[in-house]
Amino acid sequence: MPASPSFPAFSVLLLSGGRGQRMGGRDKGLEQWHGRPLIAWLHDLTRPLSDDLIISCNRNNERYAHYANQLVTDPDQDFQGPLAGIRAGMRAARHEQMLVLPCDAPLVDRALIESLLAHAGRQPVVIRQGHYWQPLFCLLPTRFKDDLEHAWQTGERSPQRWFSRLSPMAVDCDLDDMRLANLNTPETLAQSAPAS
Repeated sequence: MPASPSFPAFSVLLLSGGRGQRMGGRDKGLEQWHGRPLIAWLHDLTRPLSDDLIISCNRNNERYAHYANQLVTDPDQDFQGPLAGIRAGMRAARHEQMLVLPCDAPLVDRALIESLLAHAGRQPVVIRQGHYWQPLFCLLPTRFKDDLEHAWQTGERSPQRWFSRLSPMAVDCDLDDMRLANLNTPETLAQSAPAS
């Protein structure tokens, strides 16, 4: 189903470039969940919504290429965290807005994405749970790529700190909203099931 015409064209960035420490060093996006790699669930959700699907990955590029229009990697190969993936995605994005999602959140649904897109504008739109921002679930105007580059060059590596400077707009979700669950350990993978 195509995105609603009331929404702007946007790029999608799926973050899958982490070290996978909680997975024993395995590549999280390629971990199996109910018979399919985690990245496949996010791909199937976002593929109909954008003509620019980007995956940030730092290994197994040949496997990720099947799920993306373009792949990006961190310039430094020492796993500097999700802000490095966002930085690489911002440089590659073809549209003025970029939806960011982590690869280990396969319970995200269309309604959550539309709640972010509904507020598209000049400021980032970020999911918030209580007082805690979730900057890896966001809609980010790519006009901030120069700001991010400057922050990166001055040593910033925290998505929380960088986003807090941008006066983001909040989309509030309940603290127990399972759509935001990160299945980033073998235990959470085993205990979670797709939404019915």
